[in-house]
Amino acid sequence: MPAAASCPPPGSTPAELKPWQNPGVGAPSLPPPQLQPEQPLSFIFHAWSSRMETLVKNLAEAARDTYFFLSVVEGRGVTAGRGGGRVCGSGFFFPFCNTSCSGECLALLTLSGSGNYCGLRSLVIRCYCRRHGSAEPELFMQPSWSSQASRMRGSRQTFFNLFCILWLPILLKAASSPPLPRGNDPPTASLSSGLYKGHTCVGCVLVVSVIEQLAQWHNSTVKAAMERLCNYIPEKLQGFCYILAELYGPHIAELIDREMNADVVCHSLKLCKQDPGQLLCHLYAPPKVGLSAAIRKAKSIMKTSKDLKSFTGFSSVCAFPLLANLCEKIKYVMRNKLPFEDFDGDKFSTFPTLRGYHWRGRDCNDKNTTVYPGRRPDNWDVKSDSNCNGIWGMDPKDGIPYEEKFCKGADSQGVVLLGDSAGAHFHIPPEWMTVTQMSAKSFANLPMAFTDELDWPQFSEITGFLNSTIGGWTDSLYLRLRRRNRCNHRDLQNISQNGGSSGNLLYLIKSLARNQLLDNPAIVIYATIGNDVCNGNRDTLAHMTTPKEMLSNVMQVLRYLDSRLPNGSHVILTGLVDGRFLWDNLHDRYHPLGQLNRDITYSQIYSFLDCLQVSPCSGWLTPNETLRNLTSERALQLSNVLKEIARSEKFANFDIFYMDFPLRQNCCSPWNKNYLAEGAT
Repeated sequence: MPAAASCPPPGSTPAELKPWQNPGVGAPSLPPPQLQPEQPLSFIFHAWSSRMETLVKNLAEAARDTYFFLSVVEGRGVTAGRGGGRVCGSGFFFPFCNTSCSGECLALLTLSGSGNYCGLRSLVIRCYCRRHGSAEPELFMQPSWSSQASRMRGSRQTFFNLFCILWLPILLKAASSPPLPRGNDPPTASLSSGLYKGHTCVGCVLVVSVIEQLAQWHNSTVKAAMERLCNYIPEKLQGFCYILAELYGPHIAELIDREMNADVVCHSLKLCKQDPGQLLCHLYAPPKVGLSAAIRKAKSIMKTSKDLKSFTGFSSVCAFPLLANLCEKIKYVMRNKLPFEDFDGDKFSTFPTLRGYHWRGRDCNDKNTTVYPGRRPDNWDVKSDSNCNGIWGMDPKDGIPYEEKFCKGADSQGVVLLGDSAGAHFHIPPEWMTVTQMSAKSFANLPMAFTDELDWPQFSEITGFLNSTIGGWTDSLYLRLRRRNRCNHRDLQNISQNGGSSGNLLYLIKSLARNQLLDNPAIVIYATIGNDVCNGNRDTLAHMTTPKEMLSNVMQVLRYLDSRLPNGSHVILTGLVDGRFLWDNLHDRYHPLGQLNRDITYSQIYSFLDCLQVSPCSGWLTPNETLRNLTSERALQLSNVLKEIARSEKFANFDIFYMDFPLRQNCCSPWNKNYLAEGAT
């Protein structure tokens, strides 16, 4: 992590520091700062509130002729200079802590450039020093999590911008971590330092491939292709794209111009790494000189060019005090699958993503813990809507509460899904990887997708409630129940997780929101349809759940449900899918990444992921027919365990049923074929 800028001792004025210049009339009132650009910084974040964002923009505009340009090349100093270029996007405040500082240092950073493109220009820094005992404008107050939450609503959009930028590296880092743990122990709170693991390599190869294909499709330079890609991305994430382009862009452009493919580029950038004793993983056909020789040549080219720029934001982002609490909150969301914004703690939210109402019914009063979807009406909701179904008040004609008139005896029931990526509706839109279809519209929902973990639960077949914007018409179990009984409005919970299995569901189930005494019964769908036999390990059979483990895991979940579900509930156990159809139907089809040049099939994608040990299912996504058959055999054994549980076990508060996974009706529409194909990548 780069060294933080430190404040000089009181009364000293280092010779290399220029005196503070008045930013001009109308500029925000700030204490006289000490300008001290020092070491390169690794990341940029949005301001905490719209008020601060406006203040930063005003300051940057007023002081634009006194910018200090920050070199982000590792090991180089900062070159000072005057810049007349326009300010791109928002300004950002960064906190600095240094024990040698007698006060507190804050840095103001902006992106600058010219014309319509700002990404590959420069970063701007101003460092302010606040002395102890000096006037402290509210601008410089570091908010605690509690104070931040109290005003989050007023600045939700700006806060969402910050969260998008923070969420992405932590999500990528989590993806590079080991799979979810088995058993009822919580996932570790600290994310492992797996920056250079397989998922990072996959991401690098994908992005470099898209850049190369954009240049080819639009007959442009590689630099122009990177510019085009960053302009496609929504403004919330453009700063992140610009930083990556600034750090890696020149090297990517130089290597692609020398006809190096994405595998060679990413290995030379050290974003793909070869484990000791393992083969070099590659997606494309190796160059004629061989992959190892091409990588050595690429590294030698980079040594003779400018120093490689280093991006350390993934490892150091949460070290900044201003962001530490937010990082912990993000990890809490990822670990516990509970809404990020839930002010009354009832496990329901008024915010859509970050495990909000895309995943659970929307809260209608986030300041009252007794008001939430799924509860029995309080005194028939004469005075207010206690269960958020939109039915409350009294009919003036007969004095009967509307809730009693319409919902009494209606057998209201909620829908709860306990599942994996299929239940969460994991989906990577093909247009994100198909340059012939790519535009700004393609990426319009990128921030939402990131903050929903690349899942689309609002469109899922069990809890979906919105018409799909990614293909198909949503016809979920929840919507069918709501059509039959409007009193079920908003009573849904999707407790699914990419990588969810019978083992780690023992922990995820604790995010269930159901009160046995106050709430309506629920229909619970237990559907971990693949991850008990799917993993990315080379010895995949040894890491599959055994029938004995399956029995133990499921019985623990059912006992927990029996202690939480209101009487009269129902539980449906869904058998595992027979995933052999994935290879049979997809292996020789072109992946979206291979559409332009007809060079990448799903079989190549599967081999690449398997080499990196990040395959979603090494047992089914393999040319080894024997292994595919053995994986299906184990899946059938585990399904039989579920079937026997449903036949023989009894519980006090719910009855239990079993059904086979309805593969025929779910996989045969064009939409679901595409969905299953992308889920397999």
